[in-house]
Amino acid sequence: MTISPSDKRLSHAPEPPYMAVIFTSIQNDGPLDGYSQTAEDMVRLAAEQSGYIGYESAHDRDGTGITVSYWENEASIKKWKQQADHMTAQKAGRNKWYRAYITRIARVDRHYAFENT
Repeated sequence: MTISPSDKRLSHAPEPPYMAVIFTSIQNDGPLDGYSQTAEDMVRLAAEQSGYIGYESAHDRDGTGITVSYWENEASIKKWKQQADHMTAQKAGRNKWYRAYITRIARVDRHYAFENT
């Protein structure tokens, strides 16, 4: 079952298996200069990468966020992690924007969906 929701906040998903990168972060309390633009740039850049499927993201007012990106395979994830502009953004995240984060890599073996149309 391919999931193609009409609500664009939900990512299109192919038949499993595919991979998910779950990035949970807590932002610093200080200024976040450049953060929004860098986040937008990384979404655009990720979409250009081979194996990229899509992403979903949610953030609360206290600076906690969860972004899940979906990939065809683990090799695509490894290549994205080593992409030069992404590596620069990762460094800026550690040095300027995040108090803490955790990245989890998971294989999606099954999915199902509901949409009230």
